[in-house]
Amino acid sequence: MKNLVIVESPAKARTISKFLSNDYLVMASMGHVRDLPKSTLGFDPENEFKPKYQISKDKSKIIKELKAKIDKDTVIYLAADEDREGEAIAWHLIPALKCEKNPIKRIVFHEITKSAVLEAIKNPREIDQNLVDAQQARRILDRAVGYKLSPLLWKKVRYGLSAGRVQSVAVRIIVDRENEIRAFKKEEFWKIKAKFTNPDFEALLVKIENKTIKITNEKDATNIRQACINGDFVLTQVEQNESKRNPSAPYTTSTLQQDASSKLGFSVKQTMVVAQKLYEGSINIPGHSGGLITYMRTDSLNLSNSATTMAKDLINDTFGDKYSLKTPRRYKSKSKGAQEAHEAIRPVNLFLKPKDVRDYLDGSQYRLYSLIWKRTVATQMSQAVVANTTYNIEVSNDKKYQFQAKGNKIIFDGFMKVYSFDKDSYQNNTESFLPVIKQGQILTCKDIENTQHFTKPPSRYTEASLVKKLESEGIGRPSTYAPTISTIQARDYVVKTDDKKLAPAPIGEVVNSFLMEHFKDIVDTGFTASVEESFDKIADGKIKWQSVLANFYHEFAKTIEDKEENAPRAKFNDAKLLGNDPKTNKQISASVGRFGPYVQLGKKDDKDENGKEIKPKFASIPKDISVDKITLEQALVLLQLPKVLGLDDDGNEIKVNVGRFGPYLQIKQEYFSIKEDDPYTITKNRAIEVIKALKEEKAKAIIKDFKDKETTLLYGKYGAYIKHKKKNYKLPKKLDESKLKALTYEEVEHIIKNQPKGGRVARKRK
Repeated sequence: MKNLVIVESPAKARTISKFLSNDYLVMASMGHVRDLPKSTLGFDPENEFKPKYQISKDKSKIIKELKAKIDKDTVIYLAADEDREGEAIAWHLIPALKCEKNPIKRIVFHEITKSAVLEAIKNPREIDQNLVDAQQARRILDRAVGYKLSPLLWKKVRYGLSAGRVQSVAVRIIVDRENEIRAFKKEEFWKIKAKFTNPDFEALLVKIENKTIKITNEKDATNIRQACINGDFVLTQVEQNESKRNPSAPYTTSTLQQDASSKLGFSVKQTMVVAQKLYEGSINIPGHSGGLITYMRTDSLNLSNSATTMAKDLINDTFGDKYSLKTPRRYKSKSKGAQEAHEAIRPVNLFLKPKDVRDYLDGSQYRLYSLIWKRTVATQMSQAVVANTTYNIEVSNDKKYQFQAKGNKIIFDGFMKVYSFDKDSYQNNTESFLPVIKQGQILTCKDIENTQHFTKPPSRYTEASLVKKLESEGIGRPSTYAPTISTIQARDYVVKTDDKKLAPAPIGEVVNSFLMEHFKDIVDTGFTASVEESFDKIADGKIKWQSVLANFYHEFAKTIEDKEENAPRAKFNDAKLLGNDPKTNKQISASVGRFGPYVQLGKKDDKDENGKEIKPKFASIPKDISVDKITLEQALVLLQLPKVLGLDDDGNEIKVNVGRFGPYLQIKQEYFSIKEDDPYTITKNRAIEVIKALKEEKAKAIIKDFKDKETTLLYGKYGAYIKHKKKNYKLPKKLDESKLKALTYEEVEHIIKNQPKGGRVARKRK
């Protein structure tokens, strides 16, 4: 092939293929093709942090396919995304493909349109090593934190835990907010509202003797109501003014995630998945080819000149010239480290209105496109003009009490016009009318209403508000927000509540406390933000990436060594007393331990009537029940296990329990996983059915059994394998069933002894 264009995804490859002649072949790398090895540190701290990259196992086939299309004369266009990750992907492809001697051209485009792609082909550049180095620094530093700190958490907290530079700060932010909520003490206050008739409207008490006060109890509220109810209410002052409102800035990654959450109910991850599809353009729309929006990982507020010109033409055609601007409105980012050279997120063609593409998009794509289209158009529309009216009303008996009513009216809708365009509107109605009343008029009060209220604690973060917090603190960058939030939930450090708020899970709080005590820098927002700034300086060519790592790593490694020896095990929260067991009268408590949250029946020092010590009984708390909210009734259900359901035909007990890998049935030393049934309600008859089905399934899986050698040949999820004692080993794939059945034990033993490197299969879990 004369010209090979390599992009990141197949969808993008299909779209770009439409724009280029047959002289070009467009293929996808499927993201990164090389990375640090998973099983080792992956870099050499004593040799300027030299990374030990290797081709990822799942990318070997892709590399082979790409190599097959390259000869010595092939021109290779590296067209990965135009951010640091994209630059690194392009850079890694060269050694992976061993194409250093080929003509290499790096091309970038902010939108996937024919004109943008052809322009990029005409104007290639070199790979920006500064951007690559910034990505390398991030990857190696994050590997250092994860690889060094995670094993310490296994040792000091619980096996299988992990830590991360950005994720640990995100967890801390959520834990800090939870602690604020717990420490909050609500305060009572009362609102007093006067209801008027002829004309009908309402006003709130705002001042007493010209002083703003807070009414904190019912007695005071009742006294004030009584003082006002028989008085004359006079409109003493009318305040009117006009204000101008400006549209919000165009979307960046974080503001799009926030708006899509609050207005569309999207998760942060869902927003990025839908935006990716709109960007890549694998959508068949008559008269349009390519992506629908510009690149969706950006923190810039810039709109190109072509975009603002297009917006002005569209606004003049659709709404009239009184809605357009003489000169484009420009926005400047307040975000730390914003890449101002990029563009904000916008439609590539503003003349493709939401209604024009609705029939070709799914519901989520249409709603997100509509959000982006309206926001972009609004940025280039005239200000809205709003008339604001305030009525100050006094009780005429002693003019001690002052009520106030506020209203507004839109005089000129300006940019608001676009939010009521088409059928959908995501803009709240901002009008609240007041009747026209002259100053000095006596008003008819039909009732005065007292209502009790309480101050509210700070709200838990939503995914969107957490993104806003991370961005405001300078933590992470557009490409990191969604994966960070997904990670802390996937690792059970944070849970999403029924109202879609983020709350720390018990183990998340324990890990955060441990890190706060021993690695305060790692979870310090200022430190994490300063590291991000260092990455930005590397990207700008101001500092070397090795110096950033050196400043962090060596001291960090020493701290790890010290904590391994000297740090005590993590402190788990004190047990929460739930009540007493109605049968035994022993106390039942809930707590979090090394193996997760659990309930406990009895105490360590409990004794029977003969003075013999009775061991407490424990039961794991399932993930869907919070240790903070578990009730005595729920605990009693959990403590039913283990229990005997009855006897099988041979007189053996059938037990049911929940273990490390989930619920199971047990007969003697045989275990049977329960996949669908509830272990707390399963009956003996149902248990017998489950055991019978699993035994039949197991029998079908057995190819050959050498019982006296504790060795069995079995069919598993990934093919045939050997189970020898407690370990599993691979069988050659070339052996069919007849040949497997014909194997002698000596031949099986030979296969075990001559396993290829990494040949042992992971032990199967029950």
